[in-house]
Amino acid sequence: MNNERLMKVLLAPIISEKTSRLAESANQVAFRVLTDANKLEVARAVELMFEVKVDSVRILNVKGKQKRFGQRLGKRQDWRKAYVRLQAGQDIDFGGAA
Repeated sequence: MNNERLMKVLLAPIISEKTSRLAESANQVAFRVLTDANKLEVARAVELMFEVKVDSVRILNVKGKQKRFGQRLGKRQDWRKAYVRLQAGQDIDFGGAA
């Protein structure tokens, strides 16, 4: 795994009420990741980009919803989500507060 690949693995953080509760209670953060990314790549990417220590990673596939566009049926794209548990004392702040 080269650094160029690791920089592309994380697509975006997932910020919602559920992930905010997870960050406070379980020291976890959630990311949208590439559909072919594995746990090791996600862990190394988080450690490289945010300079924190990763304890564990859980990855799940999210199926795209069926949607109607007028009379036509369509489907949103499938995507992948990763829950990253950080070691005790580590923190990632997406708020940007100084």
